[in-house]
Amino acid sequence: MASLNLNHIYKVYPNGVKAVNDFCMDIEDKEFIVFVGPSGCGKSTTLRMIAGLEEITAGELKIGENVVNDMEPKDRDIAMVFQNYALYPHMTVYDNMAFSLKLRKMPKEEIDRRVKEAANILGITEYLDRKPKAMSGGQRQRVALGRAIVREPKVFLLDEPLSNLDAKLRTTMRAEISKLHRKLQTTFIYVTHDQVEAMTMGNRIVVMKDGFVQQIDSPRNLYRFPCNKFVAGFIGTPQMNFFAGRLKLNKDKVTVTFDNTPVKAEVPVDYFRKVDRSYLDGEKTVVLGLRAEHISADPEKFAYKAKCRVSHFEELGTDCQIYADFNPESETTVAESETRVIAKAAAGEQFASDEIITVSMDLSQLHIFDTETEQTLAPAIPADVTIACKVAKNKLEFAGGTLALPAAASVADGKYSLTIPVGAISFGGALEGVFDREEIINNVRLIHISAGDRILFAIEADKSKVYKQGEAIKFVIDPKKISLTDEEGNKVVCALAEDNRLAGKVAKQSIQVTDENGKKKKDTAFTLLTCGATFECPRAVGLRLVAGGGQNVFNKNLEFVFNPYQVHVAEEGVAAKVERVLDYGEEHFAECSVEEVKVYVRVEKDFAATEVKLSLDTDSIAIIETEHQIRLV
Repeated sequence: MASLNLNHIYKVYPNGVKAVNDFCMDIEDKEFIVFVGPSGCGKSTTLRMIAGLEEITAGELKIGENVVNDMEPKDRDIAMVFQNYALYPHMTVYDNMAFSLKLRKMPKEEIDRRVKEAANILGITEYLDRKPKAMSGGQRQRVALGRAIVREPKVFLLDEPLSNLDAKLRTTMRAEISKLHRKLQTTFIYVTHDQVEAMTMGNRIVVMKDGFVQQIDSPRNLYRFPCNKFVAGFIGTPQMNFFAGRLKLNKDKVTVTFDNTPVKAEVPVDYFRKVDRSYLDGEKTVVLGLRAEHISADPEKFAYKAKCRVSHFEELGTDCQIYADFNPESETTVAESETRVIAKAAAGEQFASDEIITVSMDLSQLHIFDTETEQTLAPAIPADVTIACKVAKNKLEFAGGTLALPAAASVADGKYSLTIPVGAISFGGALEGVFDREEIINNVRLIHISAGDRILFAIEADKSKVYKQGEAIKFVIDPKKISLTDEEGNKVVCALAEDNRLAGKVAKQSIQVTDENGKKKKDTAFTLLTCGATFECPRAVGLRLVAGGGQNVFNKNLEFVFNPYQVHVAEEGVAAKVERVLDYGEEHFAECSVEEVKVYVRVEKDFAATEVKLSLDTDSIAIIETEHQIRLV
């Protein structure tokens, strides 16, 4: 049994193609993880890197407590089930299952016990004397699983094992594999392009596209809170309906308009509490998403109604899918129309082509996506909230509260827009709101705080704290993390930069060291070079740089990334000119210029220097290879 840790894993081929880009994930012991996505998204490549069948370009892979990047596949204690079964045709089922154990020179009694036990689990005991050609596809798949089971590995890897089976057998084998996971109580990683398999089998699902991880979440959260339009369209059958539209806020209501159609509805603003209000101006075009089950041919099922013209329908036995168009005058086919809608009807209902029907919609389930980025505008955990505020005598007035601005955030009196990241709010302090509701999202407690006429969001780390509806909540906002925008759209106060970046290189040199027996031997020392300064590089960091970038890493351009707490003023280091000191009350930060690059560093309250040397904490910074944008450390 084992957990896995994939830390910034990359796969880049010699021609520069990135098959897997910055894959980060912790997989717990006994989890059932599914990688899903269209062909060519990188899911099988990631699985093969875990197995050791593909070399990892950069990043660190741990199985249990062991880093296995350079470990042979046979030593990783994993078992892999392939898409094509890969059975030996001249061997019996028994010999196929026993083959790997015989290679390990395991005692015959133990081999016999493991094979028969696995055959019993899989229901293939009576086929042990048969050869693969005398078995059906489903039976062969069980043999392939059995060959993996007998090894009693820490991790099972399954690469699209059901894709060669017919639909009925796939359904049966899905249940069999899920049952097998419960019996064996070990870690499963399963690759598929079938979202139904992913949704029905996985504890968590990794959705991939073009080598990038789009979202890692539970099946329920993927369905309810897709992070972007791709995930929303990929997860769910039939695909989510998408429409161009606009949102117009008017007091406590929002008018939802579906472009190029007569459809318009007025809904409570509470439906959009997580949406940035700059998208509620009625001018910006957004993508509206609504699943077929939230659009019903029963005009009384949901509150909001619209008319559409039927193209055709599909009788599915349990229900009926209607393909229609919200624009009755549309001359394009349903497949091409941007106003096409798929709705649900009760089984047995009949519809005529070109019939105008009234459907009802549950607009509380409406998804909103940015037209350009296609990212959701209402994530499960919002990144931030932007609200109107005003400043008077260096006091910030917003949402019924007042916050004294530190010197670093000082601005002229006037009206502004205040952006508050969720991570900027913590509990306690002088500001006061009212508990509105709580959501549990991936074991994170998201607290909705009613402040004035707005909702703020905070994460409660205390699992035992209980809130009651309408209870007063005290909170505080970290001034380093907020930003202010004036009425002309100019950002006049920015959040303190979390990332400093300096260009550099890594070098190595031969040294002599004395071992524990007092003998001298040759070794390699690593150094980091940036802006005319040299820093000792910890051996573990240097080895990871070489592992990720190869010996050619010493010729590559790198970028060192560090936050204001991972750099400090020292006697030796990077020469920097101090431009100003940012006073946030309890904390102070120096804004420095290093070869025309700004670097922020935490300093003491009485700091007054104009020129300094900056030293990097080289054991904790991130290092990026700039040519392919690969994070090596």
